[in-house]
Amino acid sequence: MACDRIQSIIERVEKVEEEIKDLMEDKKAIFLEAKSEGLDVKILKEILKLLKQDQDERDEHETLLDVDMRAMDAPGSAPIAEAA
Repeated sequence: MACDRIQSIIERVEKVEEEIKDLMEDKKAIFLEAKSEGLDVKILKEILKLLKQDQDERDEHETLLDVDMRAMDAPGSAPIAEAA
């Protein structure tokens, strides 16, 4: 009986893995379609990433990015190429 249960679980996991693979192929096709229409896939992925965050997370990220960008523009800060 345990053997049957293990086999059932394994089969279910394999089925889900196959579905995930199919969905990933669908996702890839959607991005190829977007690219063929002149859209920037990198930007689309960034938008999707941001949409997954709640508003507080997005606000915090935007604030930190703004602070860091201002710090780089501050007088006396080393340009990025020189810092490396």
